[in-house]
Amino acid sequence: MTHRFSIALAVAGALLVAGCDTPDNERSTDPGATSQATTPASSSATVAPAGAPTDLVTGLDAPWSIVFADDAPLISERDSGNILEVVGDRTRVVGAVADVAPAGEGGLLGLAMREEILYVYFTSDDGDNRVVRYRLTGSTGGLGLGPVEPILTGIPGGRTHNGGRIAFGPDGMLYISTGDAQDRPKAQDPASLSGKILRITPDGDVPADNPTAGSPMWSLGHRNVQGLAWAADGTMFSSEYGQDTWDELNVIEKGGNYGWPRLEGGGEQFDSIYIDPVQQWNPDDASPSGMTIAGDTIYIANLRGERLRAVPVAAPETARDLYVGEFGRLRDVAVAPDGSLWFLTNNTDGRGDARSGDDRIKRVPALPN
Repeated sequence: MTHRFSIALAVAGALLVAGCDTPDNERSTDPGATSQATTPASSSATVAPAGAPTDLVTGLDAPWSIVFADDAPLISERDSGNILEVVGDRTRVVGAVADVAPAGEGGLLGLAMREEILYVYFTSDDGDNRVVRYRLTGSTGGLGLGPVEPILTGIPGGRTHNGGRIAFGPDGMLYISTGDAQDRPKAQDPASLSGKILRITPDGDVPADNPTAGSPMWSLGHRNVQGLAWAADGTMFSSEYGQDTWDELNVIEKGGNYGWPRLEGGGEQFDSIYIDPVQQWNPDDASPSGMTIAGDTIYIANLRGERLRAVPVAAPETARDLYVGEFGRLRDVAVAPDGSLWFLTNNTDGRGDARSGDDRIKRVPALPN
């Protein structure tokens, strides 16, 4: 049986370049931060959704993540702890994740699929964040959850900055975004699981080719990453909440340090110790959460700013904003098996202005080639 990792993880001999990012739509003041004027991203993406978004499902309760089990869409609800299956224009409960403790930004968060196994990231009633997995039972339209199996426990949790996005990379490894849980220095501590992007095997072991032997850390110096996606050439992107100066789109490199809490956004004063974002913008404009890549375009769901942002993979310093203010806060976006684009509104989590029928899944019928 494979061994698991906990917060007590000790990383012997870990010496990595130092590294740095916040909550959902909540910004705390930082007297030490230097306010800078921002220039809105310009230009347009090479691909944009075709057709008008339509409602697939309404009446959701603080939905957080979308994944597809073959042709069965699955949704996590942050506060209820339920995993839902979308069947036509309605949902059914696949199962409830035990020991979920919703508070602030914590609760049932990210989902990822590998073959017939569902991976789940959540805040537990023990106060940590953890990843568990379930083998799906039944068939489409009647899915259920098998017994739970812990994969990674002891990720520091808090009312805010819990990270929570999980995704399998093209290398078959599970990537996990963790926030700094309001303990900023831990983002620079190689022995801590907070403020990181982690990389483990599907069974929870540390891959032999990770940056530091025995450590699940893939990159460090993150404030609160909630979006992970890979381009066709294997380039890994992440979206990250800033404090009150810059939100970020980053290209993630093995062992890279992204500066938090010493740095927010890019900065030449550190002589390239830290990796600069490929795009940064004012947090008031668009607070980024989930993301996906369709063809040659990165799509980022945004909470504050209430928009879907389209970014060309080939020119990630540019962006085109879609549906600004039309549907409220957007939490996640995914490409469905039929090539359509799905995104979740997030207006019922206590921070948005809920409208009749919220929250909902919106679908754009097709993406052009």
